[in-house]
Amino acid sequence: MIRKLEEADREAVLSFLGQEAALNLFLIGDVENFGFGQDFMEVWGETTGEDGPLTAVLLRYYSSYLPYARGMFDVDGFTALIKANKKAEMISGSAEVLEAFGDKIEFRLQKRMDFSELAAMTEEVRQACGNTQVMVHRAGVDDVEAVCALTDLIEEFAGSGSGMRTSLRQTLQSGTGRTYYVERGGKVVACASTSAENSLSAMIVGVATHPEHRKQGLARRLVAQLCADLLAEGKSLCLFYDNPKAAAIYEELGFRRIGSWSMKYLQH
Repeated sequence: MIRKLEEADREAVLSFLGQEAALNLFLIGDVENFGFGQDFMEVWGETTGEDGPLTAVLLRYYSSYLPYARGMFDVDGFTALIKANKKAEMISGSAEVLEAFGDKIEFRLQKRMDFSELAAMTEEVRQACGNTQVMVHRAGVDDVEAVCALTDLIEEFAGSGSGMRTSLRQTLQSGTGRTYYVERGGKVVACASTSAENSLSAMIVGVATHPEHRKQGLARRLVAQLCADLLAEGKSLCLFYDNPKAAAIYEELGFRRIGSWSMKYLQH
């Protein structure tokens, strides 16, 4: 059966999601940060009987949905909940779980990326952090414009101007992420951030280097510092990628692929 979850279900939900904490970092973060009483977020759970253990979870965050299941689940039931929201825009999650929705919902666009994790300190991270010639700064809210002046120049972030500024500012203000950067000549020339930080894990995002300052190890240094600091806090690091060159950098630091992540955008 599927039922809407409430605050009394928090412990059971986090315990269930924690079985694959890296894969569920968004779900865990949303539950930890926002709970069950928000207008913009709802959580449903599938259980074996009225009082049975959770076997699947579906979370709505504004117009986006994140399903998670261990094994088979009530795809039709989750599909009905998503379709009932005429403003639903996207479903994201493990590629294996999202495949179940393939013939249930019509999608206009689908993306698939590799999903990797660094769960323990590596010698490569230690060595990269030992590069004292690169001074790492931690950004505050006042640094948002300087950081985004760099990302505005990067093709991967094209068109995300105001949205990225708003997102970065909110992340820094809420403490759900952090940004490190390197300066040259008073300007930010490299940056790397985390988002969706929770008690168990965090996602690495927004890694960028100015075209004139590439091949100097700046991005590697920043990512390594993020890894060292969060690992010291008992958190694992996760990331998505579909760029072979980026993958090589992360694999050299010790990241290991643990699955595939999909994002499917609904057809309206």
